[in-house]
Amino acid sequence: MFSLHGYGPSIFEGTILTLEVSLASLFIAIFLGMFGAMAKLSRSLVLSSLAKVYTTVIRGIPDLVLMLLVYFGGQVLINKLAPLAGYTAYIDINPFIAGISTIGFIFGAYMTETFRGAILAVNPGQLEAGYAYGMSGIQVFSRILLPQMVRHALPGFGNNWLVLVKTTALVSIIGLDDMVRKAGMAAGATRKPFTFYVVVAINYLLITTVSIYLLKYLEERYSVGVRRE
Repeated sequence: MFSLHGYGPSIFEGTILTLEVSLASLFIAIFLGMFGAMAKLSRSLVLSSLAKVYTTVIRGIPDLVLMLLVYFGGQVLINKLAPLAGYTAYIDINPFIAGISTIGFIFGAYMTETFRGAILAVNPGQLEAGYAYGMSGIQVFSRILLPQMVRHALPGFGNNWLVLVKTTALVSIIGLDDMVRKAGMAAGATRKPFTFYVVVAINYLLITTVSIYLLKYLEERYSVGVRRE
């Protein structure tokens, strides 16, 4: 049995913050992914080109580099532009905002490809039938496209979520007190890094295991009535 030397509550607080970062980042990633997928599939050359550049660039740059660029580079840029608007005080970017924005922006590119593939997997004849029946664009999307798209997207979505959760460990390098940073401070104070990083590893494993079972349930839920070959 591990002794956390009184740092248990601190690690727990860090775990809660890790979950908050994960969920907030996921929300941003879903939004950007849906927008990016629709842009890639649109007939607009400008929108499709911008979406292609977005997914290509983001997937080609390491997550750690992007995190540092957004936090430190963004801070420098904002403080250079602020005087132009008449604001002279130093602006310090909130690590939480920087963290979820970066992770959400990164995984928005992966979600774009996941959602694009899911949309293409839906039979276009069903969409045409919806329009022929007199449905509006919103009705066709919500009643025909979205339910089937979710079923096709869930496997890729689940993989992206699991990787996103583990990527949140990067926020510790910009000073956000997630469980990795909390464990690092506890390890430094007690000189027992193995103990605290094992606890962190177990916490991540618990989060991903629960996520896997929830995702499996959703896949089964959205596959009801679907004949498997």
